[in-house]
Amino acid sequence: MATPAPQTAARVVASGSGRLIFCNKRDDKVKGGGLRVWSCDNGCGGGTNGRRVAVEAVNGAVKLNGVAGVRQAPAPAPASSMEDDDDGDALRLGKFVEGRLVYRQQFVIRSYEIGPDRTATMETLMNLLQETALNHVMCSGLAGDGFGATRQMSLRKLIWVVTRINIQVDKYSRWGDVVEIDTWVASSGKNGMRRDWIIRDRNTKNMIARGTSNWVMMNRETRRLSKIPEEVRQEVLPFYLDRSIIIAADADATTGGARKIEKLTDSTAEHIRSGLAPRWSDMDVNQHVNNVKYIGWILESVPLDVLEDYHLTSITLDYRRECRQSQLLESLTSMASPAPAVAPSLCGGGGGSDLHSTHLIRQQDDRAEIVRARAEWRCKEHRGASKQP
Repeated sequence: MATPAPQTAARVVASGSGRLIFCNKRDDKVKGGGLRVWSCDNGCGGGTNGRRVAVEAVNGAVKLNGVAGVRQAPAPAPASSMEDDDDGDALRLGKFVEGRLVYRQQFVIRSYEIGPDRTATMETLMNLLQETALNHVMCSGLAGDGFGATRQMSLRKLIWVVTRINIQVDKYSRWGDVVEIDTWVASSGKNGMRRDWIIRDRNTKNMIARGTSNWVMMNRETRRLSKIPEEVRQEVLPFYLDRSIIIAADADATTGGARKIEKLTDSTAEHIRSGLAPRWSDMDVNQHVNNVKYIGWILESVPLDVLEDYHLTSITLDYRRECRQSQLLESLTSMASPAPAVAPSLCGGGGGSDLHSTHLIRQQDDRAEIVRARAEWRCKEHRGASKQP
């Protein structure tokens, strides 16, 4: 019979069967004391957190406080090797690929980023796109003291503001999925910049969403648009990649430019929601409502049947002016279907087709436009199946 090892303090780091217990065990085999990891298959006699634990070896097996079924598990990897792990770095900060022209970052879809159907929302996707874009600037070494601004922009009190963004979704990720986002930038006209994104499922590498956006510069003090200074242009020019992920998105068949989003009015809107108030938490560091927040306000005037029975598969937002916290807003929506005889409530029940919608966010007092939007919706198959007779 082996001599019981000295009693040592133990810390339980996972409850229930299979818990791990860390024992600082001093013996002849571990000079000066070392970290041993033990796992228990049968509960280890109840909670041991903060208690002294007796460890003994019997015929090659290990007992903990007289309870058998304990085995030594592999020790944790040294901190240095964890820090060098490529996957860990990718999840934390991302990396450059394709000659540093494309920035890639991975994200886990969290429980608070999903909707009622357990999939990521459009707002979640846009937040991830924004996060990737900002990290791209930071990791490129260009970041100044602004929100995605370069050093030369910060010196001139300039910020980026988005004028138009289009997101197309083929499949929404579910809770716990890991997505991989690529982003890059290119010139857009004489005084603009375009930023594109690809979202892939990390496991399958299939593209599940894509996005494109146009940006211009604004003076953060005067709030007036500005030309791109030559010094700023020289900063960002080495990162430009002439590649489009959404070919001719919203293109006008006649002009080839971006297709105009019609302005809704009281007479053309089918649904109006008034009294929407921007909160302090809706503001970003540029002292205006964050561009992602408008999606939630747009959905406020979308019929509940559409939200329940359809996926939002594409949205284009045309930003017309800034919104500050003191302004009350109205959300207007008009729904349309390629087949007028098919109502939204018949999704999947009678050959329900896709839907299209037009939206407007405006100030409530003077009805000044803030955002125009256009969206496309696809029937949720599982919702339609549940309505079959």
